[in-house]
Amino acid sequence: MSEPRRRDGDSVGGLLSGTTTFEELRERAIALRREGLSRRQIRDRLKVSNNDILNRLLEGEPPPEWTRRPNAKDDLRARAREMRLQGMTYDKIQLELGCSKSSISLWTRDLPKPDRPPRTREEASAIAKRGWEATMRQREIERQRTKLVAAREIGVMTDRELFLVGVGLYWSEGSKSKPYSLREAVIFINSDPDMIQLYLAWLALLGIEPARLRFRVMIHESAQVADAERYWAETIGVDVTTLERTTLKKHNPKTVRKNVGEGYRGCLVVRVLQGADLYRRIEGWWYGIVVGARSTI
Repeated sequence: MSEPRRRDGDSVGGLLSGTTTFEELRERAIALRREGLSRRQIRDRLKVSNNDILNRLLEGEPPPEWTRRPNAKDDLRARAREMRLQGMTYDKIQLELGCSKSSISLWTRDLPKPDRPPRTREEASAIAKRGWEATMRQREIERQRTKLVAAREIGVMTDRELFLVGVGLYWSEGSKSKPYSLREAVIFINSDPDMIQLYLAWLALLGIEPARLRFRVMIHESAQVADAERYWAETIGVDVTTLERTTLKKHNPKTVRKNVGEGYRGCLVVRVLQGADLYRRIEGWWYGIVVGARSTI
């Protein structure tokens, strides 16, 4: 028997109103699951904010392989105990597995201690250093694995998702008009090339023609200015000669700066010509996002 239809005020958030039945919604959820989407992606697509409802929609449907997280701790614990029984010290287990000594101690404290020959201070220091390096390598592997899983959760962005991300991006990093200084100009400044490219993709989505864009590098005068100009021109795909005159920041020798060396390329300034109307729309879009977010609280 079909699930009874629900009204807008129920726990499904109004999604089952009108002609949509629970079975129809479940079919859509399972289809998305079999396409490889995560729970979060399915929840966002179907606008289901209730986890209990989402569990019912996906009941019996296994998650895609990429969302599975192996229980690495259980495997490491078993291997650490096996090595301890073989007579290995904490240092050697740490060097082999890359986990911390505190974890090894917790996992193997009920096992007999192996005989260990005396060590000099230098030997102990060298072993501890190698163990710590192994631990840091393992942590970096776990760190990159977490980032990869998180990146896959995003998937392909829709135009609306890019639109909303772009509004938030501009309101975080772009220039804003103040009550004491009315400047309705669309200017975006950032040192992160990924942020710049995302911002340009957003402007393209809004239909802003390339002819309305102006680019300018902003950098300390002590840096490699010409290299930075070439870098930003290549990043955004324009000829370096089309860049506006670079803004040079005066160098203060008393200031200890971290942004130095070959990797320092300053910031890129992106300005939209005749942007007053666009600025007003951005401000309105942001206000709409804020109001929409408050309504969910």
